[in-house]
Amino acid sequence: MSETANSPVPRRRRVLRKVLLALHVPIILLAAVLVYRAGTMESRQIAVPLVERIEIDEAAAAELLGAAVRYETVSHGNPEEQIREPFARFREFLRATFPRLYEAMTYETVSEHSLLFEWEGTDASLDPALLMGHYDVVPIEPGTEAEWEHPPFSGEIADDFVWGRGTLDDKGTVIAILSACDRLIEDGYKPKRTLYLAFGHDEEIGGSDGAAKISELLQSRGVRLDYVLDEGGTIADGIVGGVDKPVALVGIAEKGYLSVELVATGDGGHSSMPPRDTAVALLASAIAKLSENQFPARISGPAGDMLSFLGPEMGFTSRLAIANLWALDWLVIRKFAAQPSTDAMLRTTIAPTILRAGVKDNVIPSEARATVNFRILPGDTTESVIAHVRELIASDRIEILATDEGRDPSKVSSTSAEQFISLQKTISAMFPDAIVSPYLVLGGTDSRHYEPLSDNIYRFLPLVFKSEDLERLHGTNERIAVKDFANCIRFFFQLIKTTCG
Repeated sequence: MSETANSPVPRRRRVLRKVLLALHVPIILLAAVLVYRAGTMESRQIAVPLVERIEIDEAAAAELLGAAVRYETVSHGNPEEQIREPFARFREFLRATFPRLYEAMTYETVSEHSLLFEWEGTDASLDPALLMGHYDVVPIEPGTEAEWEHPPFSGEIADDFVWGRGTLDDKGTVIAILSACDRLIEDGYKPKRTLYLAFGHDEEIGGSDGAAKISELLQSRGVRLDYVLDEGGTIADGIVGGVDKPVALVGIAEKGYLSVELVATGDGGHSSMPPRDTAVALLASAIAKLSENQFPARISGPAGDMLSFLGPEMGFTSRLAIANLWALDWLVIRKFAAQPSTDAMLRTTIAPTILRAGVKDNVIPSEARATVNFRILPGDTTESVIAHVRELIASDRIEILATDEGRDPSKVSSTSAEQFISLQKTISAMFPDAIVSPYLVLGGTDSRHYEPLSDNIYRFLPLVFKSEDLERLHGTNERIAVKDFANCIRFFFQLIKTTCG
């Protein structure tokens, strides 16, 4: 049977054609908006003139850092293992090495081992600045000593590197700051803004006796700091995806920390007659629930700031998504979720780390325990994390215990503040090939103890890191390139002149 103009089939086709035509215009408009926003993203980089780099005897600087590494200032979690004699000898070494600095600044020890220097400025109306670091280091993992190319506390200089524990974390920072100040004093420089130097002795075990006590001391004296700079981000070379230049990552916040212990109880007995729900099975189910119900990803705070700095420097496809997060945030989240290091930028993470149950293979334990570690995204809190765990598990046979008080995420420092801009300019002047970007520090630093003293806390170490260098932090074969260490000194020299007048 032939189709007529009034038959149902042509009518349906005409209706469908009209619908498609009606949708055509908004689709084109939407595409135009997406492309326009991507094309008009403005770079957040600041063009600055290069600065003349000071001459440094790089070999002598490397020898100095190598000497500092030889003091085994190891922090142990167990107080009974702690040996303090190397800490005292390290402080004597600093005083003998920098006599000019000790004469120009006032200094004091805090909690016996941490150091606080004050370089008084000529303008008392300016809030002081604080540069900080720590001189304690983590232990060498037992059994790995033979894997070091050079002994971990030898401070040897070989193949244009200084080798040893603390070169990266964080004696390199301490020696670089002191060397920069010493050079400025030698040049006759006097700061307008008072400068504090604070070097903790227990950062690797939380800083509660070092940085925390220095902060309390400064608070008791009514000090308000213009800015604080600590370790944290580095110049990541070939690490940040989608960017073909090194990226100077400046930490503007750090994640919080909480460990929770899950204690499951059940009937014990012989393994030949197991009950339905053993303590181990209950615990395994609880861990599975946590792993299957991750915290939601959020592109906000430091992650959003980071994308606003990196987006304009990326290719068009990435720029299209970042410029239109209101419509395409799901694409960015999916990309970040592909790697643990970037996924952790967007969410509070859940990591079961310790399991304890049973004493024999044919005995059913009546109790099973698990420790679960959370790294908390700004916007979440220790309380909200515990509430999430309780809601998911909701079992009267599983007790949920916080192993300690934990800590909430730090405050987020502004990227539009004058202090951040000054830091950004200094980085760009010293490392012109690098893109500067804010960043969320996934671990913890001593800088959080200074939050009551300043709104402008930043975390950056001017070292170039490649992906293979990341495992050296707290790992085997820690080292720093001789030229990179010299550039650290130059960076702090310039930063002080820029920010302290």
